[in-house]
Amino acid sequence: MIVAREFAGRRIAVLGLARTGRAAARALAAGGALVVAWDDNAAVREAVADEFRLEDPAAVDWQRIAALVLSPGIAHRFPAPHAAVERARAAGAEIVGDIELLGRAQPHATFVGITGTNGKSTTTALVGHILAAVGKRAEVGGNLGTPALSLAPLGSDGIYVLECSSFQLELITTLGFAVALLLNITPDHLDRHGGMAGYIAAKRRIFAHRRDGATAVVGIDDAISRDIASALRREDWTRVVPVSVRAAAPGGVYVDRRGRLIDATGNAPVAVMPLAEAERLPGPHNWQNAAAAYAAARALGVSAEAAARAIRTFPGLAHRQELVATLDGVRFVNDSKATNADAADKALACYEAIYWIAGGLPKPGGIASLGPHFGRLRHAFLIGAATEEFAATLADTVPFTRCGDLATAVARAAEAAQRDAVPGAVVLLSPACASYDQFADFEARGEAFRTLVRELAAMPREQPR
Repeated sequence: MIVAREFAGRRIAVLGLARTGRAAARALAAGGALVVAWDDNAAVREAVADEFRLEDPAAVDWQRIAALVLSPGIAHRFPAPHAAVERARAAGAEIVGDIELLGRAQPHATFVGITGTNGKSTTTALVGHILAAVGKRAEVGGNLGTPALSLAPLGSDGIYVLECSSFQLELITTLGFAVALLLNITPDHLDRHGGMAGYIAAKRRIFAHRRDGATAVVGIDDAISRDIASALRREDWTRVVPVSVRAAAPGGVYVDRRGRLIDATGNAPVAVMPLAEAERLPGPHNWQNAAAAYAAARALGVSAEAAARAIRTFPGLAHRQELVATLDGVRFVNDSKATNADAADKALACYEAIYWIAGGLPKPGGIASLGPHFGRLRHAFLIGAATEEFAATLADTVPFTRCGDLATAVARAAEAAQRDAVPGAVVLLSPACASYDQFADFEARGEAFRTLVRELAAMPREQPR
């Protein structure tokens, strides 16, 4: 755990007591701060009442509080700021997030920040995997897995590899990244940022406080990110490394038409490896992740050969095109992390005969953008609140079944795939929706899928005659 000493002896308010908030409160208390904490959920307050001093932020004297540490899930601008945020601002209290506090507590460490609408978790884990493979001291967390302030303290030879959401980036005020990585930008969380311009501005903050000698790694396969890369060059960043899976990227890292990872950061392009050898990174979207992680690793001093070896051995991430089982020749793939159509697009592009489980709490725009992949769909199995919206989009194009819940969808998809016996068939959970209508989060949805598939695997199977 990090000990955050900056606010020793001063009163600090922590708002939001999920994993991130609890970690922040503990780190601040360990550093001598007088922490008052709050969560709007009464059940959460009850669970932590023995550990933290709880005070309603609507009732505290904000003139006596030095800072508000805000959990990233709490709105501080749009659609409307939390009442505690308004009171803190009116009192002139500093408003920060956990990643900013980590930067202040560990000023001599090296920081790698990774963001993007899609792919940031896989890329973050892959950078950490590469660094571990070459023996560098690294801690991996942030928006992925371990909260920033629950990570181990590192000295000047340590590297923090942090997945940064747009919400977290808005709460960074001084931290500069030695390697700042932007994968892509497509519409998401627009309600929390007041529209697309606000979302882009939040993502761009990963480049706001660069350190001397810093490297910006930027995916250039979408127009917004490409414009950002051009702007960074005009701003005289020490080094901007473009990444592409669609075309050659002079001075950067790209994937050629043969699926080879090409390093063009030196005097001449060099073929590093065929990405087909990275079995847990299927599809062009994962090739972008691999190329970006490779570029970040090279910026941190890892050799090309060592980075390629580590990419080959990457085990993949849970809930991101995770192969759960192969039953009677049918693969069951858990892509529960695909909470929007753009993420589902990446998975659908990887397979040819898909029994698609989709639905949940729909995002704006629905699944109309996935039309180019409808020819790959053998059948769709619809669940959750999005059922009727998705049914209307698929009507007369893709056969579908209204299943209601995930258990029914898995059972019917398995039956259909095994009955049809199409070579290469995949039962794919890639919902293109948030999970909150039926599950606590996408992890819970993915775990439920895993459990259902394992129950199928444990059932007696017909033996060939």
